[in-house]
Amino acid sequence: MDYGPSERPAGATPLPTAIKILVAGGFGVGKTTMVGAVSETRPLRTEEVLTESGVGIDDLSGVEGKSTTTVAMDFGRITISDDLVLYLFGTPGQDRFWFVWDELALGAIGAVVLADTRRLADCFPSIDYFEGRGTPFVVAVNCFEGAKQYRLDEVQAALNLDPGVPVLLCDARRRESSKEVLITLLEHAMKTRDARRAMD
Repeated sequence: MDYGPSERPAGATPLPTAIKILVAGGFGVGKTTMVGAVSETRPLRTEEVLTESGVGIDDLSGVEGKSTTTVAMDFGRITISDDLVLYLFGTPGQDRFWFVWDELALGAIGAVVLADTRRLADCFPSIDYFEGRGTPFVVAVNCFEGAKQYRLDEVQAALNLDPGVPVLLCDARRRESSKEVLITLLEHAMKTRDARRAMD
């Protein structure tokens, strides 16, 4: 039987805190892969096959083998502890689907911006978006095979990030690597929240 927040019987196991997180970044950077790798449930995906109508609109540079694209969102869930559950929302990567971002961002405590060093500029729109909203975020450099590796401070400088924004390496295909990124984001979001409260 389902109970409302004020109707739960005494002694009942408390419901876990639900936290919403966005996974963003450029087209083909690994957002769908990360949500699928870390989700403990079968992820909801809204992928469609790339068609000729996208020629000249969708930039496939560096991801020529990509055949599908997210048109609305990816959705997954991961339990961090008995009292904490994360709900992950992967954003669409192309400009033409940006109209859904404001809806997806409602209630999110933070975001992961995935970056590909071969196409680093592709994550600037995501960074600008979250900076503009005051949403805490981390930058996770997805380590693609064959891509040149850079030091994290070089990536931070290239993206002109505030020194307080965490930058880390990850492999979006691996659950533990993706989970580490999410934990880093949670810690960063809590520090940001505490700092803002101290200023009020």
